[in-house]
Amino acid sequence: MKIAFITDDGKTISRHFGRAQYYLVLEVEDGKVINKEMREKSGHQQFGAVEEQPTAEGHGMSAESHIKHQSMAEMISDCQALVCGGMGRGAYQSMQSLDITPIVTQMNDIDATLKAYLDGNLKDQTEMLH
Repeated sequence: MKIAFITDDGKTISRHFGRAQYYLVLEVEDGKVINKEMREKSGHQQFGAVEEQPTAEGHGMSAESHIKHQSMAEMISDCQALVCGGMGRGAYQSMQSLDITPIVTQMNDIDATLKAYLDGNLKDQTEMLH
């Protein structure tokens, strides 16, 4: 299993999916990390010039936004889950449509969050979606 964490430093979970610079991808087998890999992530800095068309559903829900989210997810298409400290509802739904389970958490430390995930104690805090 591979789990991606949104990060800027490889140790803590970034608070914003779109602004984070990297994914830390952890490959887990039998409850142990067997591989760690930092992957660059596209985000708002690459798409800043693209104006989003607002929809009745809210921020990040347009077809243009979904295309941007797909682009951001290309680097983690081999992952089963994505853990972040915050993201828009559109990005959340885009990840689900790409068969990547998004998990939003207030936890900060990647190692502690991974342990909670593997122990089945990591709650998806969807109330944090914007």
